[in-house]
Amino acid sequence: MGTNNASMEGQQPVLSQDSFEKLDSIMYKRSYDKGSCLFWEGDAADKLYFIIKGRVRAAKSTDGGRALTLYLYQKGDLIGQMDPFPDSVHGFRAEVTEDARIGVIQRKDLEVLLWQHGDLAVEFMRWMGLMHRLTQTKFRDLMMFGKTGALCSLLIRLSNSYGRPKAEHIYITLKMSNTEMADMIGATRESVNRMLSDLKREDVIAYEDGHFIIKNLRYLRDTCCCENCPKEICRM
Repeated sequence: MGTNNASMEGQQPVLSQDSFEKLDSIMYKRSYDKGSCLFWEGDAADKLYFIIKGRVRAAKSTDGGRALTLYLYQKGDLIGQMDPFPDSVHGFRAEVTEDARIGVIQRKDLEVLLWQHGDLAVEFMRWMGLMHRLTQTKFRDLMMFGKTGALCSLLIRLSNSYGRPKAEHIYITLKMSNTEMADMIGATRESVNRMLSDLKREDVIAYEDGHFIIKNLRYLRDTCCCENCPKEICRM
């Protein structure tokens, strides 16, 4: 969820400046070290967390003990659940992957603020709709286009969230291991290794000092049947 600066550079903010200032007035700020958790799966969903700086990974554990990555949150994002049920609990955990400064919002304070300010309530509803679309598109890619399509979609999302122009290509500033990528698409590390090798052989991507370079974005889009969703949705 964006502040007066969008959650990703160059994108449209979700909240107006005035609405963000209202939200900021009920936050209390905390610092979190890398490796700590904002909350665990099963904890009471009675707070929201706004990322002032740093990065946070949302992950869910499987019955086999594996952790699947659902989202990579960054500066300007709002984390948490706003269910209509008073005893709601978190369905995933939020791990801090880079030292972070977080604005913590009590759910009860937010509800009072939304009741008092209809304009903020409308913008907040839009944010909830955006997050729902984001979840929908990720599951669509995983279920409908196979592991290769899901991997291509992941590379596109990385380019939208962390891509920078480099000559005629896109340089991904975020370093990511093959194991981390596998956790994001529900695949094994070995299958990701094989798919990435195929993409390199086809000259679709390159690898430089631990960073991916996307050389043929059209190939990735064709493989995952890209619907040209807005970058606010096609993101990490």
